[in-house]
Amino acid sequence: MALIKSISGIRGTIGGNVDNNLTPIDTVKFAAAYGMWLKKQTNKKQLTVVLGRDARISGKMVSSLVSNTLVGLGINVTDIGLSTTPTVEVAVTLDSADGGIIITASHNPKQWNALKLLNGKGEFLNAVDGDEVLNIAETNAYIFSEVDDLGVYKKKKKYIDKHIQEVLSLKFVDVKAIKKANFKVVVDAVNSTGGIAIPALLDKLNVECVELYCEPNGQFPHNPEPLKEHLTDISKLVVKEKADLGIVVDPDVDRLAIVNEDGSMFGEEYTLVACADYILGKTSGNTVSNLSSSRALRDITQKHGGNYEASAVGEVNVVELMKKNNAIIGGEGNGGIIYPESHYGRDSLVGVALFLSHLANLKISCKELRNSYPNYYMSKNKIELTPQINVDEILKTIASVYKNEDVITIDGVKINFDTEWVHLRKSNTEPIIRIYTESNSQNSADELAQRFITEIKNISK
Repeated sequence: MALIKSISGIRGTIGGNVDNNLTPIDTVKFAAAYGMWLKKQTNKKQLTVVLGRDARISGKMVSSLVSNTLVGLGINVTDIGLSTTPTVEVAVTLDSADGGIIITASHNPKQWNALKLLNGKGEFLNAVDGDEVLNIAETNAYIFSEVDDLGVYKKKKKYIDKHIQEVLSLKFVDVKAIKKANFKVVVDAVNSTGGIAIPALLDKLNVECVELYCEPNGQFPHNPEPLKEHLTDISKLVVKEKADLGIVVDPDVDRLAIVNEDGSMFGEEYTLVACADYILGKTSGNTVSNLSSSRALRDITQKHGGNYEASAVGEVNVVELMKKNNAIIGGEGNGGIIYPESHYGRDSLVGVALFLSHLANLKISCKELRNSYPNYYMSKNKIELTPQINVDEILKTIASVYKNEDVITIDGVKINFDTEWVHLRKSNTEPIIRIYTESNSQNSADELAQRFITEIKNISK
């Protein structure tokens, strides 16, 4: 069981002991800390926070705790219910709200839940603001409202529909071409809110949708992280249904993976690459992804005459660098697509619409599109952390050993070799060290990963 406090929010396993898990008490403390931070930031008498959740089992309980805590602080709550992370982000701006909270643990298993915190722009808090929220929670610096000053709680529906309309209105979403293509698609939404949003979007695009695990009951039928080893069911169904492609989203619908028509993986790393290729083909500009993302985005950006930059891992870091570099599209290699023409947040609905627009305009198969891009292969591994493992010392030692290589230390340690790279970092969402590698063959990527796993274990002995 675990509780992880970071600038991006609080994430933990349900049940257990206070301060060690995401108990009701921990939930209330952190919601109150966020509310106090918001009141201090805005200095307004009347504040409104948009609240939404994914379909996981604990969602209703956690959402109720959060909403009532905010009401107790005198903050109005607009509860949009079962939703997606990007939908809540869009709703904050649509309603001119002062902030937002999404109740979701993203790709984590069903035992987990979390509070993701947004500012008045519908964007995740930066490091300074996140640290202030953590400090308020640590010091119990809360002042609750008297009875006449309590906030007002109300429910609002149809925000996923509003989000879909916003996506369809984007300039480069080619609705006409998608409708003409007569696509048939299989959707795996891991029994969360993607099962509501993605089929509804596809219906508006006249795409035939075969639903797999689209009932939003929170009973995840497989590990919800959209990696190849978890997607055997959809791979088989795409082939059986003779579909043009498969679409996979995580529980809160901010990560998008594609399956080719033959059941092979398009690759979550290449979802962003394909969408960027499409947008860069329409208008010139720059791109940004994080240090753990494929070099393929860099190659495609340079092919179109743009500049590519890499940020530290984390959506807020990607967004910050995108704004600085005037990037027209960016995201994270885990299938997270950020398209500023919509909003500064990872959005699988936007990703689906852009990807299908690209495919419809090219009039080629999904597999042919994938084969048109540079071939890089990644290996994604992790080491479970124990109290005996000093991550900072390990990473410092690794950086020293490879000091004659191209070493980047803005987020863990990334070592760039001529034809491959390795990125080692402590996760913000799980008690693990992530080991990501990329090379020109799967075998080489796997071997590089195993080499560094061995080195880490030897250092930590």
